[in-house]
Amino acid sequence: MMSVEDDTPGRAALDVALLRRAVVRPAGLWRAVEVLASTGSTNADLLARAAAGAPEGVVLAAEEQTSGRGRMGRSWVSPPRAALTFSLLVRPGTVSPARRGWLPLLAGVSVAAAVRAAAGVDARLKWPNDVLAGPAKLAGILAEAAGDAVVVGIGLNVSTEPAELPPPGPTPGGALPATSLGVLGAANGDRERLLTEILAAFEHWYQAWRQAGGDPDRCGLRGEYTRLCATIGRRVRVELPGDQLLSGLAVGVDPDGRLLVRVSPADAEVAVAAGDVVHLR
Repeated sequence: MMSVEDDTPGRAALDVALLRRAVVRPAGLWRAVEVLASTGSTNADLLARAAAGAPEGVVLAAEEQTSGRGRMGRSWVSPPRAALTFSLLVRPGTVSPARRGWLPLLAGVSVAAAVRAAAGVDARLKWPNDVLAGPAKLAGILAEAAGDAVVVGIGLNVSTEPAELPPPGPTPGGALPATSLGVLGAANGDRERLLTEILAAFEHWYQAWRQAGGDPDRCGLRGEYTRLCATIGRRVRVELPGDQLLSGLAVGVDPDGRLLVRVSPADAEVAVAAGDVVHLR
């Protein structure tokens, strides 16, 4: 694919050739890197390719998504070339379906590590799919399955300006306020470096996790996730499917990546597989 023509000062198109040289190599995870000028959703595009038999290791980015998706049917909107919006196709093979719940968490670790290394921002994780800078959302993650394949979509705000960010949801418990590396005054907003760092970190953790049969302790993933997670150790309210609510202390994640919440009065630990988490004061 050709790079996208740039018509916004200060927002250069991604250099596809540079990205390919940086991440595609023999015996590596990444086989192909493509950048589209615009598409509805990179996740939807890669899910269709996965269903048609596309191999593991495809990276599909878009300078603009017109129907970008988040969890719970939410949308992800960003001006052209202001963010990194991309999806990754993996086929975890022998890893059991229960352990594949670690993939969005693994992606979160990769994004946080890359943002820390490339931009000097103290990125933290909010279970299960948000990357935070302080109390605000810097990036979101959405993992979707197609047979034995999983597509992991990532959206990271890079140069997005305050007026271009979506407004926060109604309080209490609404969507987190959004931020960007530009708003934070990050020293480096180089999208090629950021994407290269994310892909390198994802490859490292994914290969280790897969070689460990999906065991997050054997490969060190659970320890690293716990270290970076801002949810663990906080009192939380979890909005569960079916309009149920659960409140308690988030104490960790289990071997399947589920959030462990300690609830009163018996101090029982409840494992949450899906839900919206609100950090309480």
